[in-house]
Amino acid sequence: MALIAFNSPATNGRYVTGGPIRLSTGRRWTGRIVTGAGLALLPWLGYLAGTLPPAEAAAWVALDALEAVALLATGTRLLRGDSRHRAPAAAAAVLLLVDACLDLATAAPGTELATAVAMAVGAELPLAGLCAALAVRPTRKR
Repeated sequence: MALIAFNSPATNGRYVTGGPIRLSTGRRWTGRIVTGAGLALLPWLGYLAGTLPPAEAAAWVALDALEAVALLATGTRLLRGDSRHRAPAAAAAVLLLVDACLDLATAAPGTELATAVAMAVGAELPLAGLCAALAVRPTRKR
């Protein structure tokens, strides 16, 4: 339901039915990557909810759920050729950066810290950079 609200039609409440939208290969792959990252967070939410203490789970699940919504909104808008992908992309970039910082700040020394560093360097920060680039990149006219 949230994706419907975030991805409302761009033209006076009506869907454009003028044929298929032509997307560049780069935009298509970027949309798939961002959407895939948002979808990958959904099972992760269940894992966090089931393994963390309730007080911690509420905070981490809320943060990651916001990330998932922002990534899914960005990715689906990119795949549709909707130029309104910038706001959710900016939100996703900020949320991913906050997530990486909090993971590193709250990790215990040892394996937990190594895992937090690996997640930050391997997933969260590169994805935040991609979303930030999407948020500031001017939309090309076709």
